[in-house]
Amino acid sequence: LESMIAERDGLTIHTVKGSMDDLSVFNDESFDVIVHPVANVFVENVLPVWKEAYRVLKRNGILISGFVNPVVFLFDTELEQQGVLKVKHSIPYADPEDLPKHKVKKLIENNEALEFGHSLEDQIKGQIDAGFIVTGFYEDKGGFVLDQYIHTYSATRSVKV
Repeated sequence: LESMIAERDGLTIHTVKGSMDDLSVFNDESFDVIVHPVANVFVENVLPVWKEAYRVLKRNGILISGFVNPVVFLFDTELEQQGVLKVKHSIPYADPEDLPKHKVKKLIENNEALEFGHSLEDQIKGQIDAGFIVTGFYEDKGGFVLDQYIHTYSATRSVKV
């Protein structure tokens, strides 16, 4: 998608395929800004993500990070899609532990991503513990039935000091 948009807009970009919790291909203090979309849901442990982002950002660099409100993961997904909110899981949530084994196996066989719901402490305090100063916070709705009761997406603006 990034390459398609860059081509459309006449931009030159260099993409690197890797894992957000291991940015070892990049030198310390390589970036001025990191825009981290709602991707933490695909990593089992989000704390290394914040440490790596801090490491590769320059001093006074900005991290914009979006994440899913963990309350989303409390509910039975199939019932939620039918408009029924029934608590089924706890936080932190992890597909490999919280879904039936046959569903996990099907996700893996279909080459679909496993999902993880992290605590707000790991999402926000994790950034602070990595060294960031959180300078902004935003919430929005995300297309869940739950949106009628609470914002299901959040974003932070953090600065490396």
